[in-house]
Amino acid sequence: MNPSGDTLVLPAPAKLNLFLHVVGRRDDGYHLLQTFFQLLDHGDTLEFTPAGELSLEVSGCELPRDDNLVIRAARALAEHTSARDQGARIRLHKRLPVGGGLGGGSSDAATTLLGLNHLWQLGLDTKTLAGIGLSLGADVPLFVQGRSAFAEGVGERLTPVEARPCDYLIIDPGASVSTARVFGDPQLTRNTPESTVAAFLGAGSETRFHNDCEPVARTLFPEIDAALKWLAQHAGNARMTGTGGCIFARLESRQQGEALLDELPGPWTGFVAGGRNLSPLHSELMRLHQEDQG
Repeated sequence: MNPSGDTLVLPAPAKLNLFLHVVGRRDDGYHLLQTFFQLLDHGDTLEFTPAGELSLEVSGCELPRDDNLVIRAARALAEHTSARDQGARIRLHKRLPVGGGLGGGSSDAATTLLGLNHLWQLGLDTKTLAGIGLSLGADVPLFVQGRSAFAEGVGERLTPVEARPCDYLIIDPGASVSTARVFGDPQLTRNTPESTVAAFLGAGSETRFHNDCEPVARTLFPEIDAALKWLAQHAGNARMTGTGGCIFARLESRQQGEALLDELPGPWTGFVAGGRNLSPLHSELMRLHQEDQG
């Protein structure tokens, strides 16, 4: 919060897909998935200040002001409630790459729903907000619910899972990947056998679980292929998140990740982040609630 207490400042955390299996396809063309969403302690930041109308300022990248997930989320929330006459000045500080497979846009939308629910004192529960979020994108409910989770369906059926703590190195090789292009590629595997949470948490899952989108992305984007080869050589493991283009590796320590960041070939960028079972967004909202109650 700012010194006047009027501005609400909230994180919009990134996620990783620790694996991504395409297990089928619905009649309407949507792909059926199984994946594990690991929330991170790194992401974008949003500021919400009461105002007479909705407005958005963006720093860190170029985004359309009137047709993006933040504004769409704010409008969807206002239309769902009695808050049609309320406004807010929203500032989005982008740190996550667009089209990187880190869930930046979906997380921004979720933070907007939860942030304005708090700012406007609407009192909507998480289930209701997740329902509004699903109309904006399949990944939005994950960030609204705020727990790392095993996901199925188109990504909306979530089973919260307590994953073991781990640090990751995330690399952006500079490829902005179109999800539609990857899912539309005829070479995409669409019949991986379904699995279970227990199998994912069991021994040997590192080799049996994979990302079906990775071979397609490596073919379409040579920079992703090059980055995966480099990271596997230097960290001993490497995988793409989502449909790309960011990649990641599990680390033995944050110091290992910081050392590898110093060795990154240009023009790649990256960061080190810790996995979190509870979203940093929800941790902050809980703190604010306790502060209000106190």
